[in-house]
Amino acid sequence: MILKAADLDAAEAAVRKAGGEITRQQFDFPGGRRFHFREPGGNEMAVWSESEQQT
Repeated sequence: MILKAADLDAAEAAVRKAGGEITRQQFDFPGGRRFHFREPGGNEMAVWSESEQQT
């Protein structure tokens, strides 16, 4: 599952606070940035945010 967030740093902080494990640090991809995590139940997920500048 991939979730969208307006503030990727805040989303990462919320994941950590809720007990999630970051499995891939934030990275750039065409159109934005994202990170991957495993939630406490073991499910793998990702969160992405659009780039501030779209061309």
